[in-house]
Amino acid sequence: MDEFQELVDAHYQGLYRFGFSLAKDPDRAADLVQQTFCIWASKGHQLKDRSKAKTWLFTTLYREHLGNARRTQRYPETELGDAEHEIPGTEDAADRKMDAQRAIDLLGKLDETFRAPLTLFYLQQHSYKEIADILEIPIGTVMSRISRGKEQLRKKMTEEPASAPKKILEFEPEAIRQNNG
Repeated sequence: MDEFQELVDAHYQGLYRFGFSLAKDPDRAADLVQQTFCIWASKGHQLKDRSKAKTWLFTTLYREHLGNARRTQRYPETELGDAEHEIPGTEDAADRKMDAQRAIDLLGKLDETFRAPLTLFYLQQHSYKEIADILEIPIGTVMSRISRGKEQLRKKMTEEPASAPKKILEFEPEAIRQNNG
C-alpha cells in the first residue's frame, strides 16, 4: 500500500495536468487520473520494470482518454438548451494578461495530434523517447508533431492578440448625434 501511495504522490499532479490538457475539463481530467490509478491497482503488478511506471501511467491515461473520446463520439451528450441561460459564463480576461496562461489556453485549441506531444514535452518534461512510448508513435513523428504544433501555436498567438476584446460592439456615430441632437 505504501508503494501505491508513493506512486500517487509522485505522479498525480503531472497526470492531472496531462489529463486536463486532453479533456479540457477538470472533472474529466480527475476521472481520467482516477481511472488510471484504478487500472494500476489491478494491473500494475504485471509491470516488471518499476522504473517505467511513469511512462506506463501516462500511456494508460492517454488510452483511457482515447477510449472516452470514442464513446463520446458514438454516444454524444445532449444539449442543455433551455438551461443554458442559467449556466455561469467563464471569463478569462485576467488569464489573458499572462503569456504563459494564454499559451496554455491556445494550446487547448490545437488538434489533439499536436496538443498531446506539446503538453508532454513542455508541461510534463518528458523526453522524445518517453513521448513516443506513451503515444505509441515513432520518435521522428514525435519530433515533427512538436515542431508543427509549435508553429501552429505561434501562428495562433499572432492571430489572436492578447489585448483583443472578446466582444466587438459596432460604433454608430449617427445614433449618438441623434440622441444628443
